[in-house]
Amino acid sequence: MDDTQPLRPAGQRRSGVSTDTVPMRPVRVRPAYAGYQKVIDRRRQVLRTPRPTSEKGAGKRQHHAKAGKRSGLTALLAGRGRAAAREQYFDFDLLLVIIFLMCFGLVMLYSTSAYEAQVDFGNDMYYFSKQALIGVLGFIAMFIVSKIDYHLYGAFALEIYIFSMIMMALVKTPLGLTLNGARRWIQLPGNLTLQPAEITKIAVILFISYELCRLGRKAYTMEGIIRVLVFGAVASGGVLFLTDNLSTAIIVMAITCILIFVIHPKTKPFLMIIGIGAAVAAVGIAILSVTAANSDNFRLQRILSWLNPEATADTGSFQVMQGLYAIGSGGFFGKGLGNSTQKLGVIPEAQNDMILVVICEELGVFGAIIILVLFGILLYRLMFIAKNAPDLYGSLIASGIFAHIALQVILNIGVVTGLLPTTGITLPFISYGGTAIVFLLAEMGIALGISRRIRLEGE
Repeated sequence: MDDTQPLRPAGQRRSGVSTDTVPMRPVRVRPAYAGYQKVIDRRRQVLRTPRPTSEKGAGKRQHHAKAGKRSGLTALLAGRGRAAAREQYFDFDLLLVIIFLMCFGLVMLYSTSAYEAQVDFGNDMYYFSKQALIGVLGFIAMFIVSKIDYHLYGAFALEIYIFSMIMMALVKTPLGLTLNGARRWIQLPGNLTLQPAEITKIAVILFISYELCRLGRKAYTMEGIIRVLVFGAVASGGVLFLTDNLSTAIIVMAITCILIFVIHPKTKPFLMIIGIGAAVAAVGIAILSVTAANSDNFRLQRILSWLNPEATADTGSFQVMQGLYAIGSGGFFGKGLGNSTQKLGVIPEAQNDMILVVICEELGVFGAIIILVLFGILLYRLMFIAKNAPDLYGSLIASGIFAHIALQVILNIGVVTGLLPTTGITLPFISYGGTAIVFLLAEMGIALGISRRIRLEGE
């Protein structure tokens, strides 16, 4: 073809060549994909289930929403005008608490880990720099997640649940990594590791919340409760048998039970179950203390050390006993930041689950109270979001995140004070741990995303 070739007259077309005047053939969608799209659409309809409320409950929510608007730094930073009839909400109070906890955690992490990092790696900022970098990446992830409609996660909650199980199964493959005698991580490129059990926590919150919405009133029946408990038990069993992590398995199952409790209209049956469970646990521990004294199982040995810590002060209960010495020597106001002696190689891995004892030694009971107040504010903001979420799914997700944070804080404090057997549960936002920080901040991003959907009544 060259420039001298004449143009084709208007309306004339070559044989077999379509033009704009010829209708295009309809695009044929694969039947499998079309069916999957219908499934996703049905799930999205389920996620819009309204919260079951009475007029009294609705009045309380409206009062809380107005109170949330009038008080706190949220109103100042959001710059709301009173003339607006309805406006979008964002929980800046929650965001500020997260930032403060992360910054405080980095300061205490450096104070706790500087000595061991210098001895082991020749760099006193080894743990601090890694945690700071991961924290920055986690905040970026939190910001991105908060911008995404949380209903999207619900539409793919089942796939996320299955994905978490597959990731845990990879621990049993050559990709699995053993650290400190435990095989719970997956080796990633760049000398990075991933703990799949952290994914399972989020997956259970998203999927169990969806399943409760899908069941509706059937969730109140024994059949519905058993169905939900089975899903929780499968995830919990995966954590226990695939990653050998009993403490996280307990948390996963406890989150499932708490979500069922939140949605169920009756309280007395759950109180009876808790009472019976506590009695059975007490009898079981009493029997184990007599029959399992010579057992080689390390979990049973932890229980025996917890029951009689002085008898195993040099072995099984060494870490807890040294932690109690640190807490006692700190007094009310502590020895001062950086002046802990127990962190100088006495308490092993103090930057992980035992970081609270160093805080108590350096900042005293006063520092521990500050930590508890911060976590209390964090949990209060999550409760506020759960109460004012626009639908049942958002309310259940916020409740699940609340349960996760509360359980970890309670278990960590119980362990370091000797009230519970050693479990290895870290203190959220403060203990060292890359995977835990990233997924905790992702959970906070989901909570902030739910808060964006709250609509406040103008005054």
